[in-house]
Amino acid sequence: MRINQAEGLPIKMWLDDIEPGAMAQAHSLANLPFAFKHIAIMPDAHQGYGMPIGGVLATKGVVIPNAVGVDIGCGMCAMKTSLSAIDPPQLKRILSKIRQHIPMGFSKHQHGPEDELMPEYVGGTLPGIVDREYENARRSLGTLGGGNHFIEFQTDGEHIWVMIHSGSRNLGKQVADHYNKLAKKLNAQWYTSVPTCSDLAFFPLTSEEGQAYLTEMDYCVRFALANRNYMMDRIYEIMFEVLGPFDRGQEINIAHNYARMENHFGTNVMIHRKGATSAADGEEGIIPGSQGTCSYIVRGLGNRESFRSCSHGAGRKMSRKRARNVLDLEHEQNVLEGQGIIHSVRNVTDLDEAPGAYKDIEEVMAHQKDLVEITTKLHPIAVLKG
Repeated sequence: MRINQAEGLPIKMWLDDIEPGAMAQAHSLANLPFAFKHIAIMPDAHQGYGMPIGGVLATKGVVIPNAVGVDIGCGMCAMKTSLSAIDPPQLKRILSKIRQHIPMGFSKHQHGPEDELMPEYVGGTLPGIVDREYENARRSLGTLGGGNHFIEFQTDGEHIWVMIHSGSRNLGKQVADHYNKLAKKLNAQWYTSVPTCSDLAFFPLTSEEGQAYLTEMDYCVRFALANRNYMMDRIYEIMFEVLGPFDRGQEINIAHNYARMENHFGTNVMIHRKGATSAADGEEGIIPGSQGTCSYIVRGLGNRESFRSCSHGAGRKMSRKRARNVLDLEHEQNVLEGQGIIHSVRNVTDLDEAPGAYKDIEEVMAHQKDLVEITTKLHPIAVLKG
């Protein structure tokens, strides 16, 4: 861990170098009047909107929509199976059927699952943005999305695993955009000392708007969880159809974009994890690599200096635009095919998700040995991306 303290609160970083834009954002966080104790930057950190992806922020009395981000509740799901291997022809059949039954990219279901599969809203009437977007969200339940979201088949050497990375789809974005815009408007009226250019507009927790955001954010987190569960159920059914009976074993389902009240250093604070995973003592987690590298099942060590958090993945080392411009398509394909991986890098537009666009997952894991311990190392064998 390195500590940077040019101004404001200390910035504690679990990496050797950080891009200037992400470092500037970390300093903005450190100078927030309501930030608590220190800022924690995970080893997969890179520049985001307002706050670095791979950052953890504790605040007293406020919540910041942009410190959660637009894909509220985005996270990982992993299922261990009793299968020791899958023959390549059968695996290709499974992948083909998944494409037929799980919409990817901007696609969604024509009708969508039944209402009972949607998360229950305990408060009675659905809150504003969720209510407005409910039908679209229902049709999006059980869809992967695009970008860095994926479905991956992996092996630990003895068992086949299935891993999913997905979130709250357009529902989370609509909630995030609405409340970030509202927060900016209110902050201007309050003449807050938080600079507009930092893009860190906030709500007091005691405000009606703050409570409304937390309510809708929580629904998005639960929707993202239901979305991953729904997809995993469909994948299991497809695998069962192709392969015959097998057992579902260990399953983990975690989020890495959310805010929640936690107690740290004896104080109740609002913890914002934006591209960071909870790593409480003994807590199981998932840290994926890129589609050409290993992923890890981990157990948290409860390190209080990171606010009991760890990285959410390998983290980008170059922007999507730069990846498309500088990476060599043939080289990236050879890296994947040389490992026998059925991959999703088919043309230049896919290079933003090629292994070369990401940090070295082994280095990322080495930087956070005091945050998590590795329990299972998973090697990719096939990848689907939106």
